[in-house]
Amino acid sequence: MALKCGIVGLPNVGKSTLFNCLSNAKAQAANFPFCTIEPNVGVITVPDERLNRLAELIHPDKIVPTTVEIVDIAGLVKGASKGEGLGNKFLANIRETDAIIHVLRCFDDSNVVHVDGSVNPVRDKEIIDMELQIKDLETVESRMEKVRKQAQTGGDKQAKQIFEILARYRETLEQGKNARTVTFDSKDENKIARELYLLTNKPVLYVCNVDESGAVDGNAYVEKVREAVRAEQAEILVIAAKIESEIAEFESHEEREMFLGEIGLKESGVSRLIKTAYRLLNLETFLTAGVPEVRAWTYRKGSKAPQCAGVIHTDFEKGFIRAEVIKYDDYIGYGTEAAVKEAGKMYVEGKDYIVQDGDIMHFRFNV
Repeated sequence: MALKCGIVGLPNVGKSTLFNCLSNAKAQAANFPFCTIEPNVGVITVPDERLNRLAELIHPDKIVPTTVEIVDIAGLVKGASKGEGLGNKFLANIRETDAIIHVLRCFDDSNVVHVDGSVNPVRDKEIIDMELQIKDLETVESRMEKVRKQAQTGGDKQAKQIFEILARYRETLEQGKNARTVTFDSKDENKIARELYLLTNKPVLYVCNVDESGAVDGNAYVEKVREAVRAEQAEILVIAAKIESEIAEFESHEEREMFLGEIGLKESGVSRLIKTAYRLLNLETFLTAGVPEVRAWTYRKGSKAPQCAGVIHTDFEKGFIRAEVIKYDDYIGYGTEAAVKEAGKMYVEGKDYIVQDGDIMHFRFNV
């Protein structure tokens, strides 16, 4: 399952610097707006120490981590919803992503110009929110016109339900709130809501880009952002992108660990960001382990065994017979698959088994 996150923000807030930390691709980072015009794309590995620990026991030919695609999208300005700046391209690019990483400038630096002349992350957030809300409102009103007649005649129950959901979204957007602040009770309603593909309904992670002094505990700007997003289904992460870019230049893992320790961090911002994005999208990882390869696979939390088999290959899901499951801690504790089996710790599960994060899976199938 390929995960695609879009990095967005006003010009000169640190988007491309963060992208450079996340990816081996080097986006141009310059002190002027629209430095990023075409979206830079980078594929990065998801940090998972479990793969390395399994590899120490199995000595596989290769280790294959799961990946995330990161897209550095052009900076937005006021009027993007009407095509100002690179607005139309920005909005098209963001629609294609699974989640939004919204970078907010939370540092002072007279050498880095701000497109609006001063540092105010809450105002910056509201500018982008407003542009996305305007576009969503256009989408909602257009869709309402299409289903209005069917909904009002009373004969089409689904059309009526869609119209009512759209009406709730319209009311919310007209109040200057994001679509993700609207919640629904039933599965049907949530399914309809997802299929509208509203920009402000996408999961969002706000990244507060701070200087070194705020890398551990944040700062006053970060606190203002926390207050501003309290009502949203969103997460906040504090990252010092400039420092992270310096850490990324170190060759060895030991050097990076030492540098992080010196500034009071246990884990890099890059690693925290990817893990947070996973949690935000309700994703987990199951593993396959053997001499040819030790590999991580991404799946939706709550998925059953046949669905996870389908992540590897559609034939595995179609012809699913059973899954042989070893818990990660059991594998590490006993040291080999044979020892796990001997201890009676390999479980045979059927079609209703809900896969757990870290499960080591072997699927039996027949096509």
